Amino acid sequence: MSKIYFNEHQRQLLEANPNVASVSDRAIQYTPEFKINAVKENLAGKGPTQIFIENGFDLEMIGPKKAKSSLNRWRNTFNQYGENGFLEERRGKGSTGRPSTNNLSADKKLEKAEARIRYLEAEIELLKKLEEPRKEGEETQVEPHEIYEVINEVIRKYQLTNSVSELCAVAHVSRSGYYAWLQNTEKHAIRENNDYEDYLFLRCIYDAFNGKIGYRGLYMKVCELLGNPMNPKKIRRLMRKYNFFAKVRRANPYKNIAKATQEHKTLPNLLNREFTQDEPGKVFLTDITYLKYRGKTAYLSCVKDVASREIVAYELSQTLKMSIVFHTLRKLDEKLDGNVHPEAMIHSDQGFHYTHPEFQKSVKQMNLKQSMSRRGNCIDNAPMESFFGHMKDEMDYKQVQTFEDLKQLVNQYMIFYNESRRQWNLKKMTPAEYRSHLIAA
Repeated sequence: MSKIYFNEHQRQLLEANPNVASVSDRAIQYTPEFKINAVKENLAGKGPTQIFIENGFDLEMIGPKKAKSSLNRWRNTFNQYGENGFLEERRGKGSTGRPSTNNLSADKKLEKAEARIRYLEAEIELLKKLEEPRKEGEETQVEPHEIYEVINEVIRKYQLTNSVSELCAVAHVSRSGYYAWLQNTEKHAIRENNDYEDYLFLRCIYDAFNGKIGYRGLYMKVCELLGNPMNPKKIRRLMRKYNFFAKVRRANPYKNIAKATQEHKTLPNLLNREFTQDEPGKVFLTDITYLKYRGKTAYLSCVKDVASREIVAYELSQTLKMSIVFHTLRKLDEKLDGNVHPEAMIHSDQGFHYTHPEFQKSVKQMNLKQSMSRRGNCIDNAPMESFFGHMKDEMDYKQVQTFEDLKQLVNQYMIFYNESRRQWNLKKMTPAEYRSHLIAA
């Protein structure tokens, strides 16, 4: 017996083919005419696959090897018995109306008796299943949908497609109710097939990003590829259903914010967590993070525009000397090119780089106000910390061999982040696109 299992929707599609006599959960009964024609066409030179496809069969549904194995059996029957070998197996052949039992041949009488026996066996099995004891704690009353399931199982097992009314009467349920349940079962099967196709599409995008993408990123990517959005709720449902989630960092409750090794002069928190800005170039955030690779450590200093979330300046260094923040400030000054907002501000933590007198002097020379987070309070600089977290999730930096390779990787990621990585809270735009949008507004 085939290992393929046909669901209700597939069985309905197969039964609609005129070359099919009946379909069970795992088997197809073909008409004698189709078997005879298939054998003749095969002997004339046509291949099994071509014969089945031309007669409306989906080989992916019934199995790619089904055509060849079936024709092998039919050719053996045809060689031994000819066409009568198939016609003798056909059921229900004869004149219209109820045939007289007196004129039936011995074979037809035997066939009719076997059909009656199958029906009686099906009826007995149906009654047994309906009378099975319920598990302890369950209600004794059998729900209608459970009866319909048993009837459908018995009909498929004994291939009694013309006995629905009789079996429904035995089970004391309505025939219309059975067909209504059957139709809902087909709709559920269709929905399952559609869900699986959508899952395969989302999984391709998910694998292309190495799993480092969530439902919002999937939504924006689907809009970009298809033009027609897929409901974000559906994407989240499919992710839960098929158990694939974004590979994101997990919060470490034992990790504390590193304290400044030398405090020169701290400044008040002028920003006060006002991270919602609509003017590019007005508020900048800055911080330093470390990148460990092959037993070595590099340090990355960045400046982020709060309004557009764009990284406007960054510097990668092998040491934590003051030069790392001075080079970052110089790149920021080149980026601004003299176009400094009247209320421009740069916000940081209380690290020794930012409390250093020379750094504060350089900030004043650029006509920037300086703001600092409260001691040990990383939430005061949350957008900068969030960027570093996402960057480390999405950038495979731990396997690079040299500092130059790491530098090239960081440059590539900064271009990707500013110009290609769409963000949900930026109206699904990239930071560069959102900056242009704010300027235009």
